[in-house]
Amino acid sequence: MNDSGIVPLDVRVLVKPDPVEEKTAGGIWKPDTSQEREKYAGTKATLIAVGANAFAEWGSEARKPQPGDRVHFAQYSGSRIKGEDGEEYVILNDADLTSVLEAVQ
Repeated sequence: MNDSGIVPLDVRVLVKPDPVEEKTAGGIWKPDTSQEREKYAGTKATLIAVGANAFAEWGSEARKPQPGDRVHFAQYSGSRIKGEDGEEYVILNDADLTSVLEAVQ
């Protein structure tokens, strides 16, 4: 069980999107409308949980994302949901994940 209290079903996955920056790189505060738009367009996240059938159709040779992986997902996909821990999450289909983000050393 994860801290969110949300368990994805079937081919769904639960991700925690990266927070939206409140300031620009130059130190200017972004208006709330800009922050809200970026929040829903955000596409980088941490994979929190996977449904029982998630990634089943990817085949045995594919690298299947695991909870804790950093992932990229399709823009504006999924549904926003607030977890029991008060944090915002996105629940989406496994096919909406576009890549696993690996750290470059």
